[in-house]
Amino acid sequence: MPDLTLPLDPADLRRRLFLIAGPCVIEDRELLFRVAEHLVGVRERTGAVVIFKSSYDKANRTSLKGFRGPGLEEGVGLLLEVRARFDLPVLSDVHTVEEAEYAGKRLDVIQIPAFLCRQTDLVLAACGTPAWVNIKKGQFLAPWDMARVAEKARAVKPEGVMLTERGVSFGYNTLVNDMRAIPILKENGCPVVFDGTHSVQQPGGRGDSSGGDRRYVAPLSKAAVAAGAHGLFWETHPDPDNAPSDGPNMLPLGEVEPLFRLCQEIHRVVSDARPSQPKPK
Repeated sequence: MPDLTLPLDPADLRRRLFLIAGPCVIEDRELLFRVAEHLVGVRERTGAVVIFKSSYDKANRTSLKGFRGPGLEEGVGLLLEVRARFDLPVLSDVHTVEEAEYAGKRLDVIQIPAFLCRQTDLVLAACGTPAWVNIKKGQFLAPWDMARVAEKARAVKPEGVMLTERGVSFGYNTLVNDMRAIPILKENGCPVVFDGTHSVQQPGGRGDSSGGDRRYVAPLSKAAVAAGAHGLFWETHPDPDNAPSDGPNMLPLGEVEPLFRLCQEIHRVVSDARPSQPKPK
């Protein structure tokens, strides 16, 4: 088992709103530590479970010239430094069976990218490791199509699987969200996460890179929590306009806490709501 410094309790992840956050890609140690330090403060002030996310390899860049990150071994090593220094569970994407087996023995959560969610061997390999597994719903799938993906995953790992909604393709270079996806995904018995930053992405929208519009992260995230999401996924950066990957859709670091607090309030209201009782005859 990985040496978890903040064990992830399945019941807790279903009970109170949690946050997956961090820079899109590992740029260097300094950036990781700066963002992690800020997120520790968010955790302490809000009482939320915070999982630190950054990718060691952005394997699906639009252009061959796009920055991909330091690679598997160096990147995982840097994430382990984050966990040791800041007491944060750490998450990164995996793209092959071999990567899943390596990272799944070291990280707290490994993530199946949306484009790869139907790759059976990858899903099974990831779920065969000690780590939690976050499976992102493909942009090309209806939410009910994830039932078969969840079935594969939970056949190997009955507990410890999350499902993430990140929008669906609509025309060219556009994603839209159908908030019915949240309760539909919850029917699979897994904690459900809403990816607010990739949902506002415009895939390939800049020709040689993806565009996006971060103005809509807040309204979509609030809507997802109102619809019943257990967790939120936000990529964040101190200077997203100059980030090497996914800058247009990342949240500025300073906006994470106030938006998350607002989402916590929505979550509290939704959680406290009770179905109305039928009137006695």
